[in-house]
Amino acid sequence: MRDGVTNRGGVAGEGAAVARTPVKTFQAYLPPAHRTYSCIHCRAHLASHDELISKSFQGSQGRAYLFNSVVNVGCGPAEERVLLTGLHAVADIYCECCKTMLGWKYEYAFESSQKYKEGKFIIELAHMVKENGWD
Repeated sequence: MRDGVTNRGGVAGEGAAVARTPVKTFQAYLPPAHRTYSCIHCRAHLASHDELISKSFQGSQGRAYLFNSVVNVGCGPAEERVLLTGLHAVADIYCECCKTMLGWKYEYAFESSQKYKEGKFIIELAHMVKENGWD
């Protein structure tokens, strides 16, 4: 052992290659038995299928899903935008691990018929993949 690093089959620093495997550390891992949605770019868990509210949404890059809650997601500042269903205050959301923009969070809905979206998250299908038990 040298400088706190060892490898299998030899002593570090004495001609042997040091094998290091990068480890991805996510802020949160969803239970492995549940169907999950993950970031298509880095595979960080994003949401459980149990948190899916609707598959009938449109994002800036195509179809999108509405979720009640998400994990491993950062949130930008809220801004007012006119969307297909009217004026909303939304904040862009991104993957905390690879910083890919995923969709947005509804912070405030100005129309009473859209209030159910407040606090919910849109993730575009172009940025997520299904994992664990979708057979």
